[in-house]
Amino acid sequence: MKELQAINQNVLIDLSEQNKEQRTASGIIIPDTAREKPNMGKIVNMSAIENAEVKVGDWVIYKSYSGNEIEFEGKKYLVLPYADILAKIVETEEI
Repeated sequence: MKELQAINQNVLIDLSEQNKEQRTASGIIIPDTAREKPNMGKIVNMSAIENAEVKVGDWVIYKSYSGNEIEFEGKKYLVLPYADILAKIVETEEI
């Protein structure tokens, strides 16, 4: 079995769920070329980063047009420098 492992202060984000077919409210399919590049995803692997503020499984927001998209065994991923992560999405309880 092969698996991708991020190295050199990089984070691996799964894009396969974001590439599903998108439609407008009236049912028109939006082609891949017309879609805005996503800037949010789930971390599936990351290199050893000292004092990292995120971990595998966290949903994060990252800089637009950052990183390199790759395809590995039928899934799409984004290899992103750790420094390009802008925020972590956390769930909180209402007061």
